[in-house]
Amino acid sequence: MDVPLSSNRWMLAKTTGKTLLRLTGLLVLVSLACFVLLSHSPIDPIKAYIGNDLLHVPPAQYARIAARWGLDQPLWLRYWHWFGRVLQGDLGYSMLYNAPVAQVIGQRFAASFALLAGAWLLSGSLGVLLGLCAGRYLNRWPDRLICRLAYLLASLPTFWVGLLLLALFAVHWPLLPVCCAWEPGLGADQVDWTMRARHLVLPVTTLALLGMGNIALHTRGRVAEVLESDFIRYARAQGDGGWPMLRFHVLRHALTPALCLQFASLGELIGGSLLAEKVFSYPGLGQATVDAGLRGDIPLLMGIVLFCTLLVFLGNTVARLLLARINQGWGERHAV
Repeated sequence: MDVPLSSNRWMLAKTTGKTLLRLTGLLVLVSLACFVLLSHSPIDPIKAYIGNDLLHVPPAQYARIAARWGLDQPLWLRYWHWFGRVLQGDLGYSMLYNAPVAQVIGQRFAASFALLAGAWLLSGSLGVLLGLCAGRYLNRWPDRLICRLAYLLASLPTFWVGLLLLALFAVHWPLLPVCCAWEPGLGADQVDWTMRARHLVLPVTTLALLGMGNIALHTRGRVAEVLESDFIRYARAQGDGGWPMLRFHVLRHALTPALCLQFASLGELIGGSLLAEKVFSYPGLGQATVDAGLRGDIPLLMGIVLFCTLLVFLGNTVARLLLARINQGWGERHAV
């Protein structure tokens, strides 16, 4: 029996309302926890901002700076003022970059987007291909080799992989640039896409290698499960086999769960980009996060935390919707 259109709209509105309510609660809790932790950080924002000229700053001027930034107020009052400005769309002003926080995040994320998107696509593609190969040759030497490689890549730290790639392909074999988004000394308008792509190879490869292992192992397990199903036995009885059967019958069943895992692991990708951008001196959002933490730029850190929390929540939501769609499709097929 068909479900009335008004009922579908009501369910969609109810689901959307619950999702927005969860997102609001998550942002409030994350921002509160982050604000408390940053307020108790051993790094003094004023001392970090003034730097070597601190000895020349009299106590009266130091107090005026603290009052100007609201650091002389109680913790709860500072959070309340900050939260009130956020509700009005004002994330504050970055002390490190001398610009609005929203503007800094927008500029830095534009640089990080190519890095994150490239690593996301590369890790997913390689992980699915390796998982298909491992599932095709289950319990044989290709499967054992891929599993060991996947476990190794999943256990390696990001900065170590980045330094290893730098030592090999930028120092020992000078094939790729060492750092930055383009050659130092050039402006953004003087750079073409080929130079940007060459500077992205090493950081993208670093992030992709670290995320590839989980996708490969997950796809391997899914492929092994599908190969034992009844419709695969029927396809083999009809004469199908080898890689054509994997491409037409197995891939579409193994690809969607891997895509769910890709969206769900978006938080790990963002966390890994912090270290990767620091190793390669890439001027993205991760580099800005590290610099803001070392310099005590609380407004910028809070804005980045909220932005990254929103990205991770969106990734998990997409993964949950895809998984629900997969389960619904499997339920409809089994019901038939």
